[in-house]
Amino acid sequence: MTEFTLDRRKFLAGGAAGGLAALLPIDLLHAQPNNGKTLTVVLPSNPITVDPINQLNHDAMVLGQTVFENLVEYDLDGVLKPQLAKALPTISADKKTYVFELRDDVTFQNGKKMTAEDVKYSFDYLLDANNKAARRSLFTRITKVTVLEPYRVQFDLSEPYGPWLYFLTKYMGIFPVGSRQEHGDAYFKSSPKGVGTGFGIFEDWKPNDSITFVKNPNYWRKGLPHWDRLVVKMIPEDATRVAYLLTGQVDVISAPPPREFNKLKTLPGVTGASRPTLGGALLMYTNTLKPPLDDVNFRKAIACAIDRKTIGDKVYYGLLDPSSVPAPPRGWWFNAAADKELGYDLERAKAYLAKSKYPTGAEIDLSIQAEPYLLDTKDAAIFVQAQLAKIGIKVNLKVYEFSVLIQQAIRGEHQMALQVFMSPGEPSYILQVCLTPDQVLSKSTGYNNPELNGLLAKAFAETDQDKLKDIYGAIQTIVARDAPIGVLGYVHAANLWRPTVENFKVNQGLTISVGEVKV
Repeated sequence: MTEFTLDRRKFLAGGAAGGLAALLPIDLLHAQPNNGKTLTVVLPSNPITVDPINQLNHDAMVLGQTVFENLVEYDLDGVLKPQLAKALPTISADKKTYVFELRDDVTFQNGKKMTAEDVKYSFDYLLDANNKAARRSLFTRITKVTVLEPYRVQFDLSEPYGPWLYFLTKYMGIFPVGSRQEHGDAYFKSSPKGVGTGFGIFEDWKPNDSITFVKNPNYWRKGLPHWDRLVVKMIPEDATRVAYLLTGQVDVISAPPPREFNKLKTLPGVTGASRPTLGGALLMYTNTLKPPLDDVNFRKAIACAIDRKTIGDKVYYGLLDPSSVPAPPRGWWFNAAADKELGYDLERAKAYLAKSKYPTGAEIDLSIQAEPYLLDTKDAAIFVQAQLAKIGIKVNLKVYEFSVLIQQAIRGEHQMALQVFMSPGEPSYILQVCLTPDQVLSKSTGYNNPELNGLLAKAFAETDQDKLKDIYGAIQTIVARDAPIGVLGYVHAANLWRPTVENFKVNQGLTISVGEVKV
């Protein structure tokens, strides 16, 4: 199929469906829709890996979750449920020991039966620092994994740490014993055939085009999947993704353009929906170790100069809920008072700037992502650039592909970076990964506060929601005081799909879910 690029405004001017014929190349205009039991979904960005323990991209998790599964899963509605385990774990009174009873009817795609030995092997591999798994830091409180019986496994933790269960769906998978040494990391990254328990078996990867999977005929959830082949295409341009959907070439698209979303989902032959996420934050990684972001008053000036409500209403057309702290406004742990501290107030922004080491303003680079990731950040970046100019801060926009930008943030090479940051929708993830030591994005902010770290430790040992709300409220007060990270709001996940697609539901924030979809 020929790739092409459409200008988004020309697409609108053409009246979406009505002007489509004038905009499409001949081969696409007269193309035939997908037929048979092939499900084709479209992502806006190029995946880096299929390997869940090295995954950094929300959209690309559809690849890993097709092949690999976990002890538990975070479902479409944000509810933690058993997956390869029979039930959620039994947890000891001191909250440091977890015991899982495993399903006994699961086989890997290579025909081998899954047992507790495979679970132990998978976690031992992840936790071995020599293997350099990108997501190891989220699980290092696991000190020992013990096989109790063939289908019973125990995890011992160094301290209470409930969030690890929520991170399994995003950043872990169960592999056959010995498979990592047998096949090597490159195999798991780009051709993991036979090494998962999931509903789809890896078939082929065509760089910059598509990744394909075929149905796992021996999948333990009988009757799934409903399709015979899954095709995941990569199309970065908004209008091109929409055109492929309207001509029936694809079935589901991610990151529809917000400006056109409400109109597009009412067109004949198109269905669409959106859901607010509890973990999808539009963040600015402010590198507090690099001038002028080394000054707290300068950082607060930036925070107070940004009109988040206008970004939500006029840039993203309701697909962003404004927030200035790392908590969604509809989340039970949201601290409205802390949010107000960094809220839009141009005069207060000027006052903070006057108190900073850079009272007459400064020049900073803002790194942004070329391709959309739930939302396209380029429009927000232009808006931020214009707003900061009002208080004398010049912003230079630097555009990078996701793979380049995320590595810059990991290494702390940027001044400020604007990205959508996806978490499972529990309160600690963003705080841990960006604001505490030895995490994958610790260098993106360079921030380390013992007071915040201590409060997080208290939260990990607590299960009462009222007490947790107080703890996370106190953490947000610290974040508002120190402004180590810039939060613009929490995004809505949105998709468009064809009416021939059944059982599709917008995920609350992990990735496109395709296991139960019918075509």
